[in-house]
Amino acid sequence: MAGVSQQRQTDLERRYDELYESYGKPLEAQHSGEFLAVSPDGKTVVGHNLREVADQAEAAFGPGNFLYKIGPKAIGRWR
Repeated sequence: MAGVSQQRQTDLERRYDELYESYGKPLEAQHSGEFLAVSPDGKTVVGHNLREVADQAEAAFGPGNFLYKIGPKAIGRWR
């Protein structure tokens, strides 16, 4: 069971990255710092407030959307 769960997580992470490359990256120059919701089939909502973007995307596309902050990735580890 753990293998299936790990594979699903890996697939989800891959899809998350693919959607950002396709729909988020082209917006970086004009919308850096804003928020982006992408539906699994590529419909998008962009705005300044994360909650509003998430709510608009769910209302328009249903559940299961991917949310991003547009711009360079900021990932790190705290110790």
